[in-house]
Parts: sequence; C-alpha cells; structure tokens
Amino acid sequence: MRSQTLYDIDMPLARRKILKPEGSQNELSGGVIEVLETLDSASVVLAPGDAVLYSSAAALQIGLIKDGRLFSEELLALIRVVRRTDQSQEGDVEIPRGPVGEGVKNLQVKVTPLGNDGMILVLADDVSEADRIDAVRRDFVANISHELKTPIGALSILSEAVLQASDDPAMVKHFAVKMGETANRLTELVQQIISLSRLQDADPLTDAAASAVDISWAIKSAVDQSQTNADARGIFVSFDAEIEVNVFGDREQLVMALHNLIENAINYSPEKTKVTISARVIEKLVEIVIKDQGIGIAERDQERIFERFYRVDPARSRETGGTGLGLSIVKHVVANHGGDVSVWSQVGEGSTFTLRLPLAEDDLLMKEI
Repeated sequence: MRSQTLYDIDMPLARRKILKPEGSQNELSGGVIEVLETLDSASVVLAPGDAVLYSSAAALQIGLIKDGRLFSEELLALIRVVRRTDQSQEGDVEIPRGPVGEGVKNLQVKVTPLGNDGMILVLADDVSEADRIDAVRRDFVANISHELKTPIGALSILSEAVLQASDDPAMVKHFAVKMGETANRLTELVQQIISLSRLQDADPLTDAAASAVDISWAIKSAVDQSQTNADARGIFVSFDAEIEVNVFGDREQLVMALHNLIENAINYSPEKTKVTISARVIEKLVEIVIKDQGIGIAERDQERIFERFYRVDPARSRETGGTGLGLSIVKHVVANHGGDVSVWSQVGEGSTFTLRLPLAEDDLLMKEI
C-alpha cells in the first residue's frame, strides 16, 4: 500500500525529494544526499533563509513540510536558537495530523548546523506510536478502576439481596432482573473501554487496515446498525444527500463513530421524531451533519460532553444504557483521522453534531483538476 502524506501537503511537491529555492547559491553534494537517504529519521536541509533545500520522503510523509516550508512554530523556534548559538539543539515537537481538529503527531527532533554557509539540518522521528502505547496502558487501568467498581459493587449487593430473599420468589425474580440489567451494562462498559483502547493502539492512517472509505457507504452502514433502535422508538432516520467522496483511514472506526452519534441522537430524542443526516464537501473537507429533535444540551455541558465518562444526565444515561464513552470514542476516531467534531445545541430544541474529515488524496487531486 502506498504511504500517506499529511492531507494538506502540496501533492506535486510531495513527489519531489530535492527542493531548491529559486536563485539559491546553496547546493548539497550528492554524497550528503546519499547519506541522508539512508537514515531512518526524516531529514530536512534548510538554506540560510529557512527555505527548504532538501526534504526526504519520510519528512514529507510525516508532514514536516507545508507549501514548501517548515510550518511548525515550535520547530522554527528551535532553528532560530541553533542559528543564534551555532550549537545543536534537541526537543519534542507536535504537528497537526490534518488540516483541522486536535489530533497531533509527536516528533523528537534534532537541529544542527550543516557546514559553515548557514545551512541547517533537521532530523525528526515520529514517536506518536510509542506515546500512544503508553497512553493505552495508563488509560486502560484508569478507566477500569474508575468505572467498573460501581456495577461490580452493585452486583455484590444484589447477590446478597437474593440470598436474603430466598423464601420470597417475587423478590428473587425482582433482584435477578436487576442483576441481569447490571451485568448487561457491565458488558457494554467493558466493550466500550476495549474499543477506546483499540483506538489508541494503532494509527488509522498508517495501519495495514487503512484504505479509501466511501463516506456515503459509511453513513448508510451506521444507519443500518441503528435501524432496530430507531424503529423501536418510532424515530425516522433520514439520509438523502449521498456524495461520491472518500476519506482515508479505518472503515470500522469511521462507521463506529457515526453509529455512536446516530445512537446518541436516537436515545436522547422523544419517540416519533426525526434524525436528519447530511454530507457535503467544503474545500478539502467532507462535512457530515447529524441533527436531532431531542432534549438538547445545556451550554455549560457542551464543552465537556466529549470527555470520558461525562454524562449530562446520569439517570437518563442509565435508562438508555449509556456508558459515557460514546462521544469520547467519536472524538478519538475523528482526531485520529485528522478531523474534528463540534456540537450546537439548545435545551428543548435538539442538537446538531458536525464532523469534518479530510478528503482522501485521490479526491483532492480530482478536485484540483
């Protein structure tokens, strides 16, 4: 499978390895270039004015270059220190995963003078995967200890109640039903925690499962998964505006994120209402809007609804089987794909969730043609 560049890299530029500014007197010898191309690290060589003289394929792939220049302010600040002191510098730098959203790549960089004519060598290693694995371990333990103790404690109390009511069949049945409901919630919670951990376990843009995903197909698949729940509540789910565009990434993750949003819209809407889904292309992004006629979300809660285990109404969440992880999963999926998710809502007037995802590379090229 071909390697992916960051979505907003100039694609014709990404196909070239040697970049020479017009009128530049600085040149790299063939020997230097050969050495740089053998390195595992991404490498960039800068002229005195910070124009890019050379950029390795790895540097383009991880997204160090935008419009023919380095664009990370953190990295440029490090370069200024090197120019001022003529001493090598090392540091950690974050760069965006895509043109929108909070997703980042974590880079370890080393910046050093190259010769005596003002050229600078930048070496960078993408350590996002290592950081991701560490986060998975920490978060999994934190999630387990935070949430599982409540349903496990409830099961313990209910089992004691069953023993004490052993001579009363009606009470035994009552407590048994409660135990079943708690066990089901525990199962759903464990599945959601595992799903959240898997989202952090691999990069959907470089994983072997990554591919071009038809966004209309993904939306229809998510609607199909929610249809039984919608029918049970008499809620009509509408998706009419099909578009023929792709996003690059993990199809299962994308469907899961859309499914979580649709389920959320259904569960928090009155019966016999409507959920409307639309999609359109805006510049280099596909925008997906999911609108419901539900109870709405107070302004004070809107900034926190994407946090893990945050529930606007805990009692309602228990009633609908919510775990408090659904929207957090949505945020992770979208950020991992270089996009973002936002919400508009007003109490009593429903909610509108908007996802923005970068178009796949081939769709960008077709759009430019």
